[in-house]
Amino acid sequence: MPSTATTTKRGRPGYDQQSVLLIAVDVFNRHGYDATSMGILAENLGISKSAIYHHVPSKGDLLKLALDHALGGLEAILDRPEAQTGSADARLEFVVRETISVLVERLPFVTLLLRLRGNTEIERDALERRRTFDHKVAALISAARDEGSLRQDIDPRTVTRLLFGTINSIVEWYKPGGSLSPEKLADDVITMAFHGLHVPARD
Repeated sequence: MPSTATTTKRGRPGYDQQSVLLIAVDVFNRHGYDATSMGILAENLGISKSAIYHHVPSKGDLLKLALDHALGGLEAILDRPEAQTGSADARLEFVVRETISVLVERLPFVTLLLRLRGNTEIERDALERRRTFDHKVAALISAARDEGSLRQDIDPRTVTRLLFGTINSIVEWYKPGGSLSPEKLADDVITMAFHGLHVPARD
C-alpha cells in the first residue's frame, strides 16, 4: 500500500514532508484547494513561503502526494486475495469493509479526494483513478447480482450509486476516536446495505 512516508524529505527543522503534508491537507479541506495560496499554507505552518519549497516544489506536488495516499489505499484493496477469489458477494463485502477502513484511517486525504472539482491535471488524473476503482466495485455488484446473491429488482447502477453515496457520506460526519469504532461502523454499513433495516424474520 503506497504511503507518503516513503517519499519523506527533510527540510527546515521542526517539519518534514509528511508533517507539512498533513497540515496542507487540513488547510485544503477547510479553504478549498483552489483558494489556498502558498501564503495561507505558510501562515498555517508558521514558516515562510520559501521554507515550504525546502519540502515540496509546489502546491500541486502537495496535492498529488495527498491524493496518491488516498487512492493508493483504495486501489490496494482490489489487489488483496480476498477481493479476487471466492464468491462475488463475499468479495464485495470485503471490499466495502476495507474501503470504510481506508476512509477512516486516511479520513482527511479521502475527504480531499471526494471534494475534487477537476480543475487541474492532477485532479483530473485522480478523478480518473477514482472512477476506475468505482467501476471495478460496480462490476463486483453486477457479478453478485448475476450469481443470485443480490436482489434482481434494483438496477445495479442504482445499487452502486446508493452504496457509494452511503460510504462517501461518512467523511462528512464520522469523528475518529468517538464511541463508534471503525469496525462497528463497517458492520453497520454492511448490515444496512446487505440486509436492510427490517428486523430479521423469526422462524
